[in-house]
Amino acid sequence: MLEPINISLESLNLGTIAPMSIAIIGGLAILLTDIFNKNKHKSLYAILVALFLIFDLFTLLAFSGDERGLFDMMLVDGISVLSQCIIIIGSILFIFLSLSKLRFQELRYAEYFALYLFVVAGFQFMVSTDSLILIFVGLETSSLALYTMIAMHNRMVSIEAAVKYFTMGALAAGFFVFGSMIFYAITGSLELAQIAQVVTQDGFLSHENFANYVLVLVGFVFMFAALGFKLSLFPYHTWVPDVYQGSTSAMAGFLAIVPKMAGFVVALRFFEIFIHANDIIIQTMLYVTVVLTITIPNLIALQQKDIKRMLAYSSISNAGMAMAAIIIGTHQATNSLFLYWILFAITNFGAFGMLWLNRGKEYDDYSSPYEFKKFSGLVKISPFTASIFALFLFALTGLPPFALFWGKMYLVSSAVNAGHIALAVIIVLNSAIAAYYYLRPVSYMFLKDPEEGSKERFMQNASTPMKSVVGGIVFLAVISVLLVDPLLNIISTYVANSGF
Repeated sequence: MLEPINISLESLNLGTIAPMSIAIIGGLAILLTDIFNKNKHKSLYAILVALFLIFDLFTLLAFSGDERGLFDMMLVDGISVLSQCIIIIGSILFIFLSLSKLRFQELRYAEYFALYLFVVAGFQFMVSTDSLILIFVGLETSSLALYTMIAMHNRMVSIEAAVKYFTMGALAAGFFVFGSMIFYAITGSLELAQIAQVVTQDGFLSHENFANYVLVLVGFVFMFAALGFKLSLFPYHTWVPDVYQGSTSAMAGFLAIVPKMAGFVVALRFFEIFIHANDIIIQTMLYVTVVLTITIPNLIALQQKDIKRMLAYSSISNAGMAMAAIIIGTHQATNSLFLYWILFAITNFGAFGMLWLNRGKEYDDYSSPYEFKKFSGLVKISPFTASIFALFLFALTGLPPFALFWGKMYLVSSAVNAGHIALAVIIVLNSAIAAYYYLRPVSYMFLKDPEEGSKERFMQNASTPMKSVVGGIVFLAVISVLLVDPLLNIISTYVANSGF
């Protein structure tokens, strides 16, 4: 007869899942509140989401136990805590954009706000484990909720965007499972630490051990495709502009920043195994993909006449720049990844936030209110709005002294210090190309005459909470030079605790 297995609660170290549990409990609490109080104003739910996320953040920062928990599947190391902080703070900022003056379809439902918390919990699981099973659970939890949230905007173009996102996401999920299966077959484990131990053994990836080598390459390609979709790397980026255009500006900004932070951490843990194994084929594959991801979307963005689509291609290119830090593989490069993404989050939030503030009531289902020409002469209608929007576009360009300039400088210096001179040159050249398309909307706002009837179009969606949040982001974008050193100290402390 088999002996029963005794498991103590203390050995499970449930503190490792406390932060994401708060987000899940928050989502369920919102659904229950809505059942019993149908007539509550939906702004209440936005405030509840913010409160649960703040509680989530404090619980995370207060955690001081062993980094392993839940049968060793959870891994709450420095990188996990740092990335969860970025995910939670970013999510708190974006939920305030739902307190808009115009009440859009999805913001009338409590389910939207519950799904928002489930999305955050899914991302927290993704970054707090090195088990491929738990990464997949987190990935699918967040993805399925996001598909629904996009479709809830209830326009034909939004439903089309949700279907495209779902189709590509389902394909990526299949790739992830198939890649995980191959690595389990080769190594007998689904934990990245044990996979690394087996793969980096002497001779395991040698060309003499051909069968193992081919299987590892096939498994890597499947996992690479799955992560490439999540991070919108070339050539898996094709869904991005259509999905961003079909989403609200607030949701598009969220998609550009928060999910990718979770994707970067998974990529960092997974790709690190093969970068340190010094396999020339895998390293070349990563290098070429990163260079194409930085360059191709940048060139396509030059052709865009719609600000939201332009920002979509820009976010793909910026994801490529952040991925460059992973293939450089040094301690400084890992620090630069987090610094770059925090500063990009500030500027990108501002740009998408300004689009959301300027959202008008009247629009056709397939026409965009964000074409360049619709912002013509904005400086004559609202000089303050034009100046703030221009500031964020200048910041995205990487002009000093605004936020993203310091992120790009530190990223380029980490590439140069690691001997990746060609990569540093590619990043600098693409930043110069990006300056052209970022400054085109500015030329429309400041150098052209207003369109007829355009006075009624701007700032229709702006409420006091939204203006306050965007105002705070303006302040951060301007004083970012003072934030770089403190941020780097915090980032390097957390990264050092993770052994990267």
